[in-house]
Amino acid sequence: MDLLGWIVVGLLTGALAKLIMPGRDPGGCIVTILLGIAGALLAGFVGRLAGVYAPGERAGFIAAILGAIAVLALYRFFAARR
Repeated sequence: MDLLGWIVVGLLTGALAKLIMPGRDPGGCIVTILLGIAGALLAGFVGRLAGVYAPGERAGFIAAILGAIAVLALYRFFAARR
């Protein structure tokens, strides 16, 4: 259930990352949301592994947003180089 929860949070954070970082994305809205899911899963895994927060804390949602923004920024950087 924990993985499913992070996927749902990733859907929300992907949409929020798109709002925070407006502009044309090479992949469109669906790719942005998938990148949000990847960022949320990455931030959730790394944050818990490092012991920064426990399950159910608000810091996990904030970390998921930051992870989604980071993954989206990396995607834009590498997609623009093509």
